[in-house]
Amino acid sequence: MTTVEWHVPDEELDRYAAGAAPPPWRWSTEAHVSGCARCRERLADAAPALVAAAWARLDATLDATLAAAGRGPLETVLVRCGVRDHTARLLAATPVLRLSWFAAVGLTLALAAGAAHLARAMAAPIPFLAVAPLLPLVGVAISFGPGVDPTYELALVAPMHTFRLLLVRCAAVLTTTTVLTAAASLALPAYGLVVLAWLLPALLLMLVCLALTPRWGPVRAAIAVGLGWTVLLLSTIRFDTGRSELFAPAGQLVVAAGVAVAAALLVKVRHGFESGVR
Repeated sequence: MTTVEWHVPDEELDRYAAGAAPPPWRWSTEAHVSGCARCRERLADAAPALVAAAWARLDATLDATLAAAGRGPLETVLVRCGVRDHTARLLAATPVLRLSWFAAVGLTLALAAGAAHLARAMAAPIPFLAVAPLLPLVGVAISFGPGVDPTYELALVAPMHTFRLLLVRCAAVLTTTTVLTAAASLALPAYGLVVLAWLLPALLLMLVCLALTPRWGPVRAAIAVGLGWTVLLLSTIRFDTGRSELFAPAGQLVVAAGVAVAAALLVKVRHGFESGVR
């Protein structure tokens, strides 16, 4: 059985564009045009002034709404630091920049640092180094995507590409977690510079998660990468010494190479973020 695809007739579309369509037909046309890309293109070709006026009204409404909402403290700081207005607004709405996120990260790092202190026999703070790379990963999972980001629909229609928006938010996640983790590392001075060995793994996990996001979504990608990190870490720990090869100089070089590969893969799949599926 063949299904005939229906579109608004030309004369009725012209009447709608001119504002002369009677209410029942006007409502039917609006409902059809909202879900039919072909008729929207025909309407734009038939009445460019009508489309331009609609965009102008939308811009005016958005400007009035943003002006009425005002700027919060975080958005004000971002604007004063040179961040553009629309980027600052989207960053300020990022879920991971809320107080609850900072509190959770701080508590997790405190517990990891405390566990490292208790394990005095270890030559490296394994609990701290194991947990720290996972925090940016969790931040990525809850910073963008349907079901986890309350501003997801607004972000999709923001005046920037989805991929760029995601990178901006991930930069915010990495910045906040880096500051908090650096502060937590001050509680472990006995281990020296090895407490900074979490940074490259954190960057690797974030990039791999982003590369998997177009196919799996941010939450499932983060879960898969987190499980992979756990398996990799356990497989490289020498339980007689409590050390992991990942945090040794040779291991850090391998992780750095993985960062380069993951970055190249992310660039390759960047167009998948613009599909609107996720």
